[in-house]
Amino acid sequence: MTQRLDPTPRRAFVRGLALSALAPLPWLGGCATPATTGTAAAPNAPARDQHDSAREYRIANRVSWGASDAEVQRVRDLGPEVYLQRQLRAQLGPLPPAVQAGIAALTISRRSPQDLWHEIEAARQAGEALPEQDSRKAAQQAYQQALNKLARECASRQLLRSLYAPNQLLEQMQWFWFNHFNVHQYKANIRVLLADYEEHAIRPHALGRFRDLVGAVTRHPAMLRYLDNEHNAVGRINENHARELLELHTLGVDGGYSQGDVQELARVLTGHGVNFGDRAPHLRKELQAQYVRAGLYEFHPQRHDPGTKTVLGRTIAPRGAAELDEVLDHVVAQPACARFVCRKIARHLLADEPPPAVVDAMTAAWSRSGGQIAEVLGVLLRRPEFGAPGPGKFRDPMHYVISAVRACHGERVILDTQPMQGWLNRMGEGLYNRPTPDGYPDNAASWASSGQLAARLDIARALGSGSAGLFRYEQMQGDGSMAMRDEPAFPVLSRPLYWQVLRPMMAANTRAALDGAASPQDWNALYLSAPEFMYL
Repeated sequence: MTQRLDPTPRRAFVRGLALSALAPLPWLGGCATPATTGTAAAPNAPARDQHDSAREYRIANRVSWGASDAEVQRVRDLGPEVYLQRQLRAQLGPLPPAVQAGIAALTISRRSPQDLWHEIEAARQAGEALPEQDSRKAAQQAYQQALNKLARECASRQLLRSLYAPNQLLEQMQWFWFNHFNVHQYKANIRVLLADYEEHAIRPHALGRFRDLVGAVTRHPAMLRYLDNEHNAVGRINENHARELLELHTLGVDGGYSQGDVQELARVLTGHGVNFGDRAPHLRKELQAQYVRAGLYEFHPQRHDPGTKTVLGRTIAPRGAAELDEVLDHVVAQPACARFVCRKIARHLLADEPPPAVVDAMTAAWSRSGGQIAEVLGVLLRRPEFGAPGPGKFRDPMHYVISAVRACHGERVILDTQPMQGWLNRMGEGLYNRPTPDGYPDNAASWASSGQLAARLDIARALGSGSAGLFRYEQMQGDGSMAMRDEPAFPVLSRPLYWQVLRPMMAANTRAALDGAASPQDWNALYLSAPEFMYL
């Protein structure tokens, strides 16, 4: 019979979780034998080289949102090189039908942002015209609820794809680029624009050419509204968008630009804005040919500064909207852009302080390929450092939550993403909820506080006991009323992947804590709380 773990080693185990963010762990380098660790092999386990199994696991764990059984098996079946090739080309197939059907049923999948905005705005205006104050207040609440519903649907789509898409690298990079080109959902009506921003500005270019990605993001109404460029006009210059385009999106704070470059780029950006209306503006005859409209994006030539500009030493002749493309070509071609973006990618996927040799190799691939993201990633993923033993990145809340659900439930499709959204909000990395344009931090120091780790322990207990609410659904009762029901969802984490691959890689105190678990629920919670589980 399994005995309850003594409080002293249990406290030591939890203390080890807190220290794991601050000190290197031996576990990923381990290939300990059963003779030295007491490891028990799973019954009828196939004989496999532990080094190969450990490397397959590390690749699956770092390329994906977390190494599920299916992800590790995919690496094993294809072989690491073919697996990486297919991930880089997003050639591993569609979403499971149930997930795809759920996403297709969302309002954001069926309605354009223009249609959604007109409907929501018409309701808001009608509410404002009501004579009673209470009625106006209720209408304003309904307006906010309608916007919140769209943001929740975006979050659900993001989480479902991250959990179940075979093309895991694409899903990781889509989230990385959103964070890189961050917008905040609660500014103005950006919640109407979020779904389109993700789907059409970021996702198609997440593994493509960086220049195309920057161009799509820079002109998207979500970014133009978030950084106030719709108020940037000749005679009323607003530098917000220009500053962040250089500092955060392309060159970095030390990228060699000056305040004068920011001011000149702001002039280039004048006239690029948003039009939620149905009509084009009234323009002088000589400017009508310069007008551009694409969905909610608008270039308004009468608001554009028509003079010559100079950005990063390049003279930009007056050409209306085309000036922006010339400037973006010039900015993205700067060596500082390649190094800044490559280092940020390496920091996201490899280590808080990536080795300079890795960044150098990625930067060289950027130069050879003209900024092709997949080519740059290919260099990183094939570097010995990527699949080598040793702790990788400390998981931020997003990685922790998704990887924990993937570990617990694998290919079984959850019915409700609200618990996951709540956990992310609690841990301070709520989807679309970073108010500043720099995006969420991407280092262990930002996510390894005692409060963070306490929240992870609570999540581990909820998931480990099967009481997390992920399989909750609404069911009609005999009297016609609706009631919430939960499908059984107890995870079994002590399965072949653990016995055959993970256990020999774990530290002795982790194995001891798991061996002393009083119940399957405790075992699951301890596994999801282990220091080893906190790292990619």
